[in-house]
Amino acid sequence: MRNTLPRFSGGGEDRPGKYLGGWGNLGSQPQKGVVSYGLSQNRQRPFAGAGHAAIFNTWRRFCGQVLFIAPPLLIAYAVMDWAVDRRVT
Repeated sequence: MRNTLPRFSGGGEDRPGKYLGGWGNLGSQPQKGVVSYGLSQNRQRPFAGAGHAAIFNTWRRFCGQVLFIAPPLLIAYAVMDWAVDRRVT
């Protein structure tokens, strides 16, 4: 078996009639209507609204789980209270 040589791997010089360019340059025409926006690093706010979102997200998750957690805990507390009153060990 013969190993592939780097010169056959797609990079390198441009030849007439060649469709693909070098690495990362496909050689196609630039697309029209494609717009990209950028924001400088000192203008980004990665934690904007994080405190507000954390409070309300925590409350939402608590409300969604309280009916699964509270009834077993209340039942366990009632059973333990009954056992202590009756001195059942």
